[in-house]
Order: sequence, then C-alpha cells, then structure tokens
Amino acid sequence: MPPATIGIVGGGQLGQMMALAAKQMGYKVGVLDPGINCSAGQVADFQITAEYADHQALMELSKKCDVLTYEFENVDVSSLKEAQAYTSLPQGTALLTITGNRINEKNFLKKNGISVTDFTAISDESELAGAIKLIGYPSILKTADGGYDGHGQQNLNSVVDLEASLKLIRQAGCILEKRQPFVKELSVMVTRSLAGNIQIFPVTENIHHHHILYQSIIPARIKGSITKHAQQIAVTIAEKLNLRGVLGVELFLLPNGKLLVNELAPRPHNSGHYSIEACNISQFEAHIRSICGLEIPLIKLNSPAVMMNLLGQHLESARQLMPSRPQWHFHDYGKTEIRQDRKMGHITLVGNDLNKLLAEINQESIWEA
Repeated sequence: MPPATIGIVGGGQLGQMMALAAKQMGYKVGVLDPGINCSAGQVADFQITAEYADHQALMELSKKCDVLTYEFENVDVSSLKEAQAYTSLPQGTALLTITGNRINEKNFLKKNGISVTDFTAISDESELAGAIKLIGYPSILKTADGGYDGHGQQNLNSVVDLEASLKLIRQAGCILEKRQPFVKELSVMVTRSLAGNIQIFPVTENIHHHHILYQSIIPARIKGSITKHAQQIAVTIAEKLNLRGVLGVELFLLPNGKLLVNELAPRPHNSGHYSIEACNISQFEAHIRSICGLEIPLIKLNSPAVMMNLLGQHLESARQLMPSRPQWHFHDYGKTEIRQDRKMGHITLVGNDLNKLLAEINQESIWEA
C-alpha cells in the first residue's frame, strides 16, 4: 500500500508513465538508468545512475524498494533472482526468460496451443541453408535476444539476401520466421491481479512505418468475432504465465481471418498509450495495481481514440502546433537528445467518431515522409 516504494529498472518513457501513475496513487518511485536526466528520473523520487548490467546498482535499488518492476525485456535474470532477497518481484523471472528470447517465446506459445508463424532456431551460419529449406521465402531472420523497432532483423526474399543475413548470424543466435501476408497488425494489453482476475484492454489496430509504430487505432476496425478471439488469446496467455503486471500481445490478422501471435511484451506497450485518456484506467495504472496486489477494475473504453507517435523528426513541428491544437493530448517524454526515428512523445485524440479522428490527425503535415 502507499507510500511504499516501487523500483523501476529502466528510465525511458514507459518508466516515466509508470512512475506518474504510481505517484498519483501515492507511491514513491526509484529508477535505475544510466542516463542523467532520463525520462523516468525526471518524475521519480530518486534515481540510481548506473548501467543496467551494474549488479551492485541493481542490488542498491532493490534494498531501497518494496516492489521491483522493469520497463524492458533485456534485464539480467540472474541479478533479478538475487534481488528477490531484498524486495518483492511480483512478475518473477520466468516471464523474462520466456519473452526475452524469441525462440523461448515461440516455443512457449506453440506448446500452449497458440498459433504462431512457422519458425526454426539458427545457432550458426552452417544451419542457414537447412533453415531456409524448412521455412522458405519470404522469411525474416531475427536475433533471438534483444532487438526492437526493426533492429536485429533481416528480410530474406531470395538467395540474393543470404549474404547480408550472415552478419546477423555471426553476431548472435537467431530465429528464422516465415513472413506472413497479414492484412492488419493488432495488439491487446492484458493484466492479472494477485487474486487471479484477468482484465483485458480493447483490441488495437496498429500501423507501422519502417518497423516503428506510427499509428494506433482504437477500437480496431475488425469483426466482433475476431475481437473476441484476440482477447481470448490474451486471456489464455495470461493464465499460462500466471501473469502479474501488464503484458502486450502483438498479433497478425491473416486474409482468411486467422490470428497469429507475433510477439509478447512483458510490460506496458507503445500501442497501449491511448488508454491514459480513452479508458477508465490506463495500462500504467493497471500495471502498478497488479504488481502491488491491488484489485483491477473492469477495463472500459470511454471513447474511440487515435494515437500517433512523435519521433525525433516530428517533435519540433508538433511543439509548434501544440498551442493551436487544444484537442491534442500531447505527451513529450522530455528526452534530452533528439534523434531521427527515436520515440520522443505521442499525441492522442479521443472522440465519438473514429473516422473524423483519423481524418483530423492524418491531415497534419508533421507526419509526412
């Protein structure tokens, strides 16, 4: 219960929004991040400035906190296990072991009857030819660990692309996945309370540009039967994981109406940012409630919404327009370094007419290529 202290490993925008939700509820927040003046550190009670791999720094954070969580997958599991001697880690470490490695994740989903694309593991370049024979073209080669927003990936459309893929294999173990001709990318945020009650957020329709989320549309423009199926998949995964916290489930909708799970995110997700304004409870408050053992209300969408990411190339233009756009819910993460394709903020529009919202936001010139 508040005023207990919540420790967050990671000081980016997800950590910032977790911290804001926690502070609103009366909790104290500590952050571990190597960046001075990081996004989450700006709103936390204290920050330990150190690399994520700094074992002693993580132990220091653990000793200062009552509950520990994280905002990204690439956290050292062995250090987290040791941290449990000093603090509570409601999400456990099995969740990270599964979702922090693409091969583990796909095997977990397949084992539990969740549909995924065809895949095979590749440990070195000698296995590539056999993997291609098994999976075929077109396919995607991904590093098994790490990678985000398209990093650590190589499209394989023909034998011409094999040479470029060898560099990726030499860097790390990989997974080869069959590329699917999806018609929509969807996501669902799901959470589970200490008592085991599962709550599901609306299904979101996501549009990506250059592997980076560009726009989220809520609710997704899909049949009701597909919405129910996507939410049931999220419930099944939450049950199998004994989930605590929030989990993002990313899916592909195929032309025949079939759903495939693409990836899992063991934390709040970019596509769930709309929930701050559009739902009765945000994904961030749901995460805090779950890890702190509080019950979570039934999730309701109060109105349709559109969320647009602001990357480095968009931020200054958006800042200039913001004073004349009272309908914008403008979020600036306060990052000190503005870079091309770096997520710097987002804008959410809410209203009763989804088509009007889309027309309004799509006519803004700041997102033009």
